[in-house]
Amino acid sequence: MNDWLITNAHLVNEGRRFDADVRVRNGRIERIDAQIAAAPNEQVFDAAGRWLFPGMIDDQVHFREPGLEHKANIESESRACVAGGITSFMEMPNTKPPAVNREALEAKYERGRISSRANYAFYLGATNDNLEDIRTLDPKSAPGIKVFMGASTGNMLVDNPATLDAIFRDAPTPIITHCEDTPMISANEAKARERWGDDIPAAQHPLIRSREACIKSTELAIGLARRHGTRLHVLHISTADELALFSPGPISGKRITAETCVHFLHFSAEDYARLGHRIKCNPAIKMASDRAAITQALAECRIDVLATDHAPHLADEKAHPYTSAPSGLPLVQYALQVALERVFAGELTLERLVESVTHAPATLFNVHGRGYLREGYHADLVLVDPDRPHTVVPSEILSKCGWSPFEGETFRSSIAATFVNGQLAWNDGKLDDSVRGQRLAFDR
Repeated sequence: MNDWLITNAHLVNEGRRFDADVRVRNGRIERIDAQIAAAPNEQVFDAAGRWLFPGMIDDQVHFREPGLEHKANIESESRACVAGGITSFMEMPNTKPPAVNREALEAKYERGRISSRANYAFYLGATNDNLEDIRTLDPKSAPGIKVFMGASTGNMLVDNPATLDAIFRDAPTPIITHCEDTPMISANEAKARERWGDDIPAAQHPLIRSREACIKSTELAIGLARRHGTRLHVLHISTADELALFSPGPISGKRITAETCVHFLHFSAEDYARLGHRIKCNPAIKMASDRAAITQALAECRIDVLATDHAPHLADEKAHPYTSAPSGLPLVQYALQVALERVFAGELTLERLVESVTHAPATLFNVHGRGYLREGYHADLVLVDPDRPHTVVPSEILSKCGWSPFEGETFRSSIAATFVNGQLAWNDGKLDDSVRGQRLAFDR
């Protein structure tokens, strides 16, 4: 059932905070008003003054399906999304086979239709030899084209200058980039191997995947975008050095935008001693000074979007020596709670946080009818309890990998409920596995 009257909610939406009731009919928001009388036989959900805002739209996840389902799949990771207040996700193309043509892309959409508990979309991946697939992509069929301008899986590193130039010139959708310079990273790792062999200390990761490698590649992407007028979105900014390349201010009208991820707001290089390869990711988590600068850039809208880069691996894989321990960590189930810690710390306003995880990705990708609390929009909603602390324990982890870098941490908020297209998918720690998400539509 997806008809509800949500009463006594504290709404956070479009820069405002106010108390209101919300009526949901046929999966959409029908009415928002100060007080709405319940209709006969209407399901009433008492929000009890808790925070209600649009469900998070995560513009960067890796769900490993197809081909790597021993780590994760769309079903398991979308369940974790819903438990964490993420109602829509955009999934990356570096699966097996990679989503680098229309047939592989549509095959992933069919998998999402069958098993995703949240709303879903899938990127088309760029390679050195699929330029025609990029040129002929239907702009409504994918949120964007993902270009790995750094080391990646299989054939998905795009390092041919002529191909890169053509992609930026001809792309019919936004281009989404992973920016790290592979030759610099390879040279740094070779030097580390000379000293430590395969067992390089985890704390060397931000020196190997260096800030210089990030900024060189980001400058290249921005230069190409400016040359061709490309709509460019640079993912997972991890250094203070890159921030001057982006402009502060509202996302509307920007041709070049930036995203960072929740782990860059939470961890720093000091945490490698405690967590080791559990927080090994690409680009690397860097210094506390980078974390502070990134948080400030998010606050001032220099960084536009906050996402996860959720990328699970099994715990025993993470226990390997440095050179064989994979990069990436599971994040979606606790992403909002991690981000809300910055609100409680006074570093972000609640209004700005909501904008960065809901409104901004909806605007950037032209997502149809989602990302805002507006009458007529899909009822993708998350209810946050700011007064109920939550300690992460392994038994509650829904990601297939079964572990979290946040185990043992206590967050000052909890996710009380999540509605997906008006369906109560998560409520008081319980998941409704009958709920299915919908394919995201794009107004292009």
